Amino acid sequence: MEAHLRDHKRDLNDNDGMVNKSKCNGNGNDKTNNAKMNNCDLKRESDARHDLTMKRINHQIIRDRAQQLKSDLLDSMSSQLEELLDGFVSTVEQIEVGDDPTINSGAHKRGKKNGEIPDKIFVTRSSVLTELFEISHIRTIYHIFVAILIVFSLNTMLYDVLEKGSFNLNFEMIQWAFGKFPKVMAMWVAMQGSTLLIVYPSFYYWAANRTPGNAGVYDFVWIGLVVVYQLAFLIIPLMYLIEHDLPPASSVIITSEQTRFIMKTHSFIRENTARVMYKKKDDDNSQENACPDFSKYLYFLFCPTLVYRDNYPRTQNISWRYVVTNFLQVLACLFYIYYIFERFCVPVFQNFNGDHITPKAFILSVFGCMMPGTLVLFIAFFAILHSWLNAFAEMLRFGDRLFYKDWWNSTTFSNYYRTWNVVVHDWLYTYVYKDICKLIGNNNRPGAMACVFLISAVFHEYILTCTFKFFYPVLFVMFAGAGFGFIFLTDKGSNRSWNVFMWVALFIGNGLLMCLYSMEFYARQNCPASAENFLDLAIPRSWFCDLPK
Repeated sequence: MEAHLRDHKRDLNDNDGMVNKSKCNGNGNDKTNNAKMNNCDLKRESDARHDLTMKRINHQIIRDRAQQLKSDLLDSMSSQLEELLDGFVSTVEQIEVGDDPTINSGAHKRGKKNGEIPDKIFVTRSSVLTELFEISHIRTIYHIFVAILIVFSLNTMLYDVLEKGSFNLNFEMIQWAFGKFPKVMAMWVAMQGSTLLIVYPSFYYWAANRTPGNAGVYDFVWIGLVVVYQLAFLIIPLMYLIEHDLPPASSVIITSEQTRFIMKTHSFIRENTARVMYKKKDDDNSQENACPDFSKYLYFLFCPTLVYRDNYPRTQNISWRYVVTNFLQVLACLFYIYYIFERFCVPVFQNFNGDHITPKAFILSVFGCMMPGTLVLFIAFFAILHSWLNAFAEMLRFGDRLFYKDWWNSTTFSNYYRTWNVVVHDWLYTYVYKDICKLIGNNNRPGAMACVFLISAVFHEYILTCTFKFFYPVLFVMFAGAGFGFIFLTDKGSNRSWNVFMWVALFIGNGLLMCLYSMEFYARQNCPASAENFLDLAIPRSWFCDLPK
């Protein structure tokens, strides 16, 4: 049948060719025949060019699709190979240390088998910059930043000597920013003590005394007490912060630690409540299986992760030289940020007046803040996510030190958000994204992603509001608005030019943040309050206050 159809199609094509040929040959006079021949030649040339163009277009489409398929396959194979190698290395190291290598792998395989979103898997690995610093070229970039810090220091010293006639090294801004530090430590000890002496004993009592089986009144009372405790943990430190009028850096310490304790408490209760709820009645070792040892809980409170596990991959020894080096890097980064604000921020905004509100002055201020704002981003990232967390990981022999990934190579904002801060991302992924997907279904993942962004933006803005003592939701709008929209704009950003777009957006965003928050901060110092009420905290003074020019 197929052979008959092919013969029939060939006959039709031959007949069409004969018809076209007869039309071109014609039987008229010579003049008419020549005109027909010229028209036919032009038509054949046009058809040939059209066919050639269509072939080129089709070939280009095929090449583009093949290139995209190649890229997707390489990314998929690379991630799977990396996962397999990390799992193998972790298993070998756990066997060497004496841990059970099947603790985490079973959960991961079970999630994959049932089509669920996979769990967080801890494996022994170094931070990205730790590995990159072994390359001499990357180490040179680190040396360049150290040289810039030295130049900043010399610049400040020479400025004090030549302009003020004195050598001043009292670092007044640092002293002011970290003022009332004993009160900060008192609040931190209170938060740490409540997490140790309230959360674990309460959970242990509930786990040991509940009747195995379905949820009952006793369980709902426990959940209600957990909610009340978390709300109190939010409100009491906030009231303490407002009452003592803590300066910016001290406020950042309290609100950041408050957020960290809340996330760790939720993780511990969330992971172990399910274990207690699904405990069987005939389980002889039910108490041991339900509630972890206090030592595991204590280790979790200090180790650099927000996702609870009974066991983590551990290293065999501690390098105290590495610990001291990382803490010294944190201290150096603190002075680095001090010099940036002292030289690029304070001189520009401390005498804020009406001239800054003009469009020309505002645009110049934003572009002037782009470089120092992005530099502050780099330094804060290096100080906290690399040096600080690696120091604690080394002291606690914590093996999984992938606190961030190569976010600087991202071509999409979704990848940037996943790789910028892996510690917080893992918590949001495990306890917000996955749980919401279970509630609304895996097909509604954009809704779960929107909830993740909303929660993250709220807590980021909460920390800034407590730090500056005014509500100015610039970061919230940029994070939950533009930042969330950029995910879909760069969703298919396989081209490396999207990396340039990401960096341009980061430079502009950091410039806006530094400029707007600095303007509002100094406007509230130079402009008197119009009313002593809550609205004064929410209405930007830099917009509506008339200042002498």
